[in-house]
Amino acid sequence: MADVTRRLFLRHLRGAPTSWVRHLAKGKVKHEGIGQSFWYRPLTAVLSEVPVDDRELPLLFHARTSDFADVTVQATVTYRISAPATAAERLDFSVDPRGGQWRAQPLDQVATLLAELAQQPALDLLARLPLTEALTAGIAPVREAVSAALGSDPRLTDTGVSVVSARVVAIRPEPDLERALQTPTREAVQQEADRATYARRARAVEQERAIAENELQNKIELARREQQLVEQHGANTQRQAELDAAAALVAAQAEAERSRVAAVVEAEADRLRAEARATAVRAIGLAEGEAEAAKLAAYRDLPPAVLQALALRELAGQLPQIGQLTVTPDVVTGLLNRLGR
Repeated sequence: MADVTRRLFLRHLRGAPTSWVRHLAKGKVKHEGIGQSFWYRPLTAVLSEVPVDDRELPLLFHARTSDFADVTVQATVTYRISAPATAAERLDFSVDPRGGQWRAQPLDQVATLLAELAQQPALDLLARLPLTEALTAGIAPVREAVSAALGSDPRLTDTGVSVVSARVVAIRPEPDLERALQTPTREAVQQEADRATYARRARAVEQERAIAENELQNKIELARREQQLVEQHGANTQRQAELDAAAALVAAQAEAERSRVAAVVEAEADRLRAEARATAVRAIGLAEGEAEAAKLAAYRDLPPAVLQALALRELAGQLPQIGQLTVTPDVVTGLLNRLGR
């Protein structure tokens, strides 16, 4: 909308680059065009403002196909007012000179006109198509029909409105009917998914079988190698036992030989020791005999009194230690008798 400011009893209008403004005073055009800016008197001014930019008009309407199915058409029409002077004469684009607002709703009238013109060819075309064809291939024919109808309608030309483009976004049936139509496709997709699942499971089972076979082959190979290991271990143990037995036999033979040699050496040593002891005994005996003979030879030439004295001395040496001696006449008598004998 135009920007209107107040200065005492005057008003100043500043238009936009996308708005066409006409200023009439006493039936004469004072200002007209896009991007206008001027002063005016509110009491005598008649203002019209027409937007010339491209505008989008969304459309949503219902139609019926040849097989009596209700569908919803969603479309968008892009238009512009290409002849703003003609539009200002055909529609009420007048502006309040005091505030700058539209007095009516001219764009609603344009939207109603475009909606009615766009719906009619779409309804006619869909009424000749069955539901499945309308849903699968009906968007392009409906768009072409709507574009052709809007481009050639004289009422739009007389109003100064030009249609830039017409787009049909979607054609949809009722929710229940749409779900029913989607069921075969959903079932087909589900079946394909099931087949993919079954194929994946089959591949998984095949892979598991291959893995199990590989594991079994590995176990068999491990068992065979374990058997070889056990046999080799037994052979090694047997060989070790044989070697230990041979070593023990050699050790026993060596020990027996050592024992025999030791016994021989010990017997020889005992014999030598016995001979040495015998020799020593003989020598001692000979020495004692010679000493005893010499002693007897010495005693033979001694007088009896000396012999008795020696005998007493020898006897005294053999007697135990006497701490206290009591001499009685009987003891003296007996001793003297013994000495006298």
